[in-house]
Amino acid sequence: MNTENFGASERLVNAAYVRQGAQGRRAHELRLRALLEQGKCPEDGWDESTIELFLHELAIMDSNNFLGNCGVGEREGRVASGMVARRHYRLIHGIGRSGDISAVQPKAAGSSLLNKLTNSVVLDIIKLAGVRTVTNCFVVPMATGMSLTLCFLTLRHKRPKAKYIIWPRIDQKSCFKSMITAGFVPVVIENVLEGDELRTDVKALEAKIQDLGAENVLCVHSTTSCFAPRVPDRLEELAVICSNYDIPHIVNNAYGVQSSKCMHLIQQGARVGRIDAFIQSLDKNFMVPVGGAIIAGFSDSFIQDISKMYPGRASASPSLDVLITLLSLGESGYRQLLKERKEMFSYLSGQLRKLAEVYNERLLNTPHNPISLAMSLENLDKHSDMAVTQLGSMLFTRQVSGARVVPLGSLQTVNNYTFKGFMSHTNSYPCAYLNAASAIGMKKQDVDVFLKRLEKCMKTFRKEKSNRKDVPEMDNCTKHTSVEETED
Repeated sequence: MNTENFGASERLVNAAYVRQGAQGRRAHELRLRALLEQGKCPEDGWDESTIELFLHELAIMDSNNFLGNCGVGEREGRVASGMVARRHYRLIHGIGRSGDISAVQPKAAGSSLLNKLTNSVVLDIIKLAGVRTVTNCFVVPMATGMSLTLCFLTLRHKRPKAKYIIWPRIDQKSCFKSMITAGFVPVVIENVLEGDELRTDVKALEAKIQDLGAENVLCVHSTTSCFAPRVPDRLEELAVICSNYDIPHIVNNAYGVQSSKCMHLIQQGARVGRIDAFIQSLDKNFMVPVGGAIIAGFSDSFIQDISKMYPGRASASPSLDVLITLLSLGESGYRQLLKERKEMFSYLSGQLRKLAEVYNERLLNTPHNPISLAMSLENLDKHSDMAVTQLGSMLFTRQVSGARVVPLGSLQTVNNYTFKGFMSHTNSYPCAYLNAASAIGMKKQDVDVFLKRLEKCMKTFRKEKSNRKDVPEMDNCTKHTSVEETED
């Protein structure tokens, strides 16, 4: 209620009580005002009543919620189900206009304000997470793969002769298919083995640029967050190469916002060389439903070009979800989640190392990977040629999700490209292994339950082996598996 309505209320209720109620309302409004004026994530999280009040205020600014509104067009925010309307807080018009996903809609001031505020708050959080010189970003209602495709399609107009994308190999389908879908030819750069780690072959990448001709290369497509034993690409060196050859550089930072190390690599790459855009998933970094990503960069004009490339209006659901989440957490809440994730990584690493030693395996030494871990399955692989994949099935049936079991020699064809040793990021990694990751939101209980179930599975194989009189050593053979990739 406004001041006049509170004044009118005093005729019905004791004035002192009304003034007290007005002060309570004022406290909510001060939070809203700070958000509108600063465009930053609040330090402390908001309570649900404040968030719901805010969303209601936004919704009644949209034409479909005007009292007496008469819509005679084909897109007037009509919703058949009340449940659907409530699910979206009656913010029905979506975001953007037909020519620009970031543009303001004349008949949806509230939804447009939601879009602008979300992008501003998310930009603030990216800076908080470590990329302090980022200048612009926007939330797009597509997951990481399609968001990468949108970036590549934008670059097509800037480099019409280019047809190749140089891509240090990472065995994850969506980032590979993002290049195919955009109509480009991926040029795969195999990784080099350094100890247990798979790292970027910088010399091979630069040689390939020289071989193809810089003008024929659309961009370098690098990666930060990835499954061990692969580690983040050498972003600083790649950024310098891209700068020297005047080649765009797009970074797949899928779940890297939660890692200070990944964000530091992006910041340093932009400082010493060239990074045009970096893309991150909403669900992996902010614990919201799948369906959104953030495209961010260091050039306002290029990020605006990408937003203008998106055809038509877009769903506001991902923007709404992440804004609600960040207002609920506040900066302090998100910082706490980042801190807890690091603690869980250390705990998971230590406990997995202990378990590995019990079964004569080892935790692979991958210090450059801040999120994912890998435990060797070398001795389990000698148990039988199917033991490794069987372990994966056993974990899945025991409701362990997200863990990846990677056998030796798997073949996988993706869009007519065949990868040897698929899921291991190289043609021939020295041993089979199991992946586990410490991602944002993981709790100590999750780690303990996972280790308990993993140990129970490992004991099963040890018991089988002890019951057999002769256990022949199995040579590692090449297997063509149909194991489906798990998480992005």
